[in-house]
Amino acid sequence: MSFVRREIVIAPDQEIYTNLPNMHELINGRVAVERLPLVVMNRAPRILAFSGSLRTSSWNHRIAELSAKAASDAGANVTMLRLRDYPLPVYDQEIEASTGLPSHVVDLKKLFRETDGFLIASPEYNGSISAALKNVIDWVSRPEDGHPNLVGFKGKVAGLLACSPGRLGGLRGLAQLRIILSSIGTIVLPDQVAVPGIHDQFKDSDVIGDEGMQQAVERVGQQVAQVAAALGD
Repeated sequence: MSFVRREIVIAPDQEIYTNLPNMHELINGRVAVERLPLVVMNRAPRILAFSGSLRTSSWNHRIAELSAKAASDAGANVTMLRLRDYPLPVYDQEIEASTGLPSHVVDLKKLFRETDGFLIASPEYNGSISAALKNVIDWVSRPEDGHPNLVGFKGKVAGLLACSPGRLGGLRGLAQLRIILSSIGTIVLPDQVAVPGIHDQFKDSDVIGDEGMQQAVERVGQQVAQVAAALGD
């Protein structure tokens, strides 16, 4: 399969413009305004998809899977990740100084380095993101000999999702996550999805009961795949 890369233009004021299929897209709040030449990529964009929840039956993991399938259908090479498979100590610089990076941190840093983009479904805990997700970001963002600073995040594309039984669907946590990822150089796509009343949405099905929400979750996955392809080498 061939993958299409869009050329990127950096305007004098550092606005980023690109053209995406059948849409004028936003990247970090900047409007895509120009149709540019197409270049064929020689590989699929690589996407890492995961939830910020450690719970085995996490609803957020389920919507991450739905969005990941859409990204895969759009041509991306998607890896599903469970944070519970990478148990970490709470970030402590003294651990790093005395024994170096924990082995699971080294493994995660490699996964993050080698990906082109992220699909992150983030549960909302007390108006913010989960401790597990913040801890992973704090560890993976640490410097490592032989690699540029923030190489696991800088210039990579992220699509954000959330769900909860409440009426806001985890929206407040996504605002916090957007700030954190943007501050370490990640290109966070403007479109995001927060699915409310999630306990009533799945029922006995593998898809979200609200068709509009299902399509929105899938669209985030498609957009991450498209933008990662557009920005890829």
